[in-house]
Amino acid sequence: MGAVLRPLAGRRPRRRSPAAGARVRTHAVNRTHRAPAPPGALGVAAEPAALLAYLSDLQAWLDARRADLDRLDSAARKSGTDAVTADVVLALTLWQAVRTRTDELVAVWDSGRADAVARERMSQLIWGRLGGDPATSLLSLVDAARLCDAQADQLATRLSFDPHAADVTARFRAAAAGIVRAEDAAHATADTEDDAAVARLRDRLSRLRSDAARGADVTGPLGALENEVARIERDLIVATARSRALAKDRERAVALRTTLADRAPVLAQIAERCRREIADPPRLAIPDVSRLGDVPAEHDRLASYVQRLGAVERAMERVEDAYTAPLRERAELRYRVKNLMTKAQGNGRAASSTVKAGEDEAREALDGMPCDLALARHFTEQLETLVRDLPEGHR
Repeated sequence: MGAVLRPLAGRRPRRRSPAAGARVRTHAVNRTHRAPAPPGALGVAAEPAALLAYLSDLQAWLDARRADLDRLDSAARKSGTDAVTADVVLALTLWQAVRTRTDELVAVWDSGRADAVARERMSQLIWGRLGGDPATSLLSLVDAARLCDAQADQLATRLSFDPHAADVTARFRAAAAGIVRAEDAAHATADTEDDAAVARLRDRLSRLRSDAARGADVTGPLGALENEVARIERDLIVATARSRALAKDRERAVALRTTLADRAPVLAQIAERCRREIADPPRLAIPDVSRLGDVPAEHDRLASYVQRLGAVERAMERVEDAYTAPLRERAELRYRVKNLMTKAQGNGRAASSTVKAGEDEAREALDGMPCDLALARHFTEQLETLVRDLPEGHR
């Protein structure tokens, strides 16, 4: 495996000598070398061969994409165009997030020694959220790599000052491929407006192809289309990631709400038992999670709802602790009395009428309904004194 994947840490990116002036040719960015298709699915252990191929392809993509980003970064600095600086930083941030997650994958892969559990963990690393940097926290490795591709395409288009920098036919193919990817992302969002936006891109591409077939100069409109395709693809990837994250957050909220709703009757039974069997019980109400209403679907409302669910959960824990503590103490006192009488049997104090009376007082206090814990605690401590070993010569 070491021959296939070079160490990911400590590598210096390869740089090309900058071209004269501030120009960067569109074909300098490899529009055909896209992020590899991931194996498996979340919660499913991928096959070792598929993981090995994916890691190898991912390493090749990281090398090629970093070389592209270095050239774009150099061109952006020389162009003096401040408007693209944020996009360059975002692209490099996405690349770094993918590289960091790839480091983790290689570590778990362990040169091919990963078992089924480790391979399932790798699927989680591939399909789960990246976390960390706010710019990538909601994205998966797959989303971040695709978004990095789209961002690089958009940067290449914006920094291309030579209208003949790439063969028009190749640019048509690249634009069509971008539209297909955007279409797939739009289907994932299930938003008709997104589908309509992609359909408009496809219509524009069709018209440009017709114009080019008639001999018209389409380099300008084609550049604008490439820029729009890259932007929409990027936005749809982010929207898909956010939608997926929102769906998972809502599923967790629904599960927590169900758990709390099921917990309430159990707490009610514990509280009723405590009030019936313990004198001076706590006076706490059982939280009613149903008063929060249904789990909302909107992100902002869901975040607030989850906070309120957390407050209900903490309140239930306090209620449970309050009502179980007296019952638990009574059980501990009963066990303590039993152990004390066992000790009395061993040292001969069990036959003492004083000890018998002390035992009766302790058990009567513990068995009372309701049980006065303060009195039961006092008689138990008294019994502990009574069953002590007698001094030497008095046994």
